[in-house]
Amino acid sequence: MLIDVALPLSLAFIMFSLGYGLTPADFARVFSMPKAVLAGIILQVVAVPALAALALMLFPLPPALAFGVMLLSFCPGGVTSNILTKLAGGAVALSITLTAIVSLLSVLTVPVLIVWAAARYLGDAAPVVDVTRIGLSMFAITAVPVGLGLLVRFLRPEFAIRTEKTVTWIATILFVFIVLVALISNWQLFVDSIAQLGPILIGLNAVLLLLGMLSARALGLTGRDGLCISIEMGVQNAALGIAVAGLVAQTGGIPEFAIPAAVYGITMYLVTIPGMFVLRGVFSKG
Repeated sequence: MLIDVALPLSLAFIMFSLGYGLTPADFARVFSMPKAVLAGIILQVVAVPALAALALMLFPLPPALAFGVMLLSFCPGGVTSNILTKLAGGAVALSITLTAIVSLLSVLTVPVLIVWAAARYLGDAAPVVDVTRIGLSMFAITAVPVGLGLLVRFLRPEFAIRTEKTVTWIATILFVFIVLVALISNWQLFVDSIAQLGPILIGLNAVLLLLGMLSARALGLTGRDGLCISIEMGVQNAALGIAVAGLVAQTGGIPEFAIPAAVYGITMYLVTIPGMFVLRGVFSKG
């Protein structure tokens, strides 16, 4: 019961922190940098799930784990991608803008994609997916907190600027908490599946970073903007993946579908942190 309450509340605060860091200038960026923003949205919403599906064709997994990988691929970058973009020297404002827009779009895209993925990977064993319920639940734990963060930033900008770092750190700690709870709740399953999941998640992460870099350069996006696009494509919101798995399973606690997202919550740092320094070198020459 505690997990069922703490998990969505933790994710809601993480999303609140995203809105907390947004300013009107970030939304104006949609119009001032349409190519970068549109490219980032299409790559995340279309290319990431497509590559995940291709990876599962080449390296098949048990149905529940394959479904979990697809759930993860449907999720946007989250606060983690914003932090990693900042560490890498990328365009943080563009990263936050992309994460916010794709997070809001996910309220519409994720429920529909879940129906397809459940039929494709779970077949007759697929749970009944209530698209409306999942959409409303995602709206409650993603769009509403982002909106509240925006509201606080608008009404109390000086206070928001002063406390933004603290809010971001709390969100990061909560992200770690969600991943650890998911792993502990399914520890034996994690041990049994890490050999299967590790290579596909690490490989997919690396390929997405590389494809993000190639796509950015093909579009003429260099420097900090190109670096941001690469990281946004390569990093998914593991916390949201775990929460969505719970919404689909409707069994309470952390379901088996959440294991790929929980494992990814660890492996993404092993790939992205060294990878982003390589990318920084590439884009510094662009």
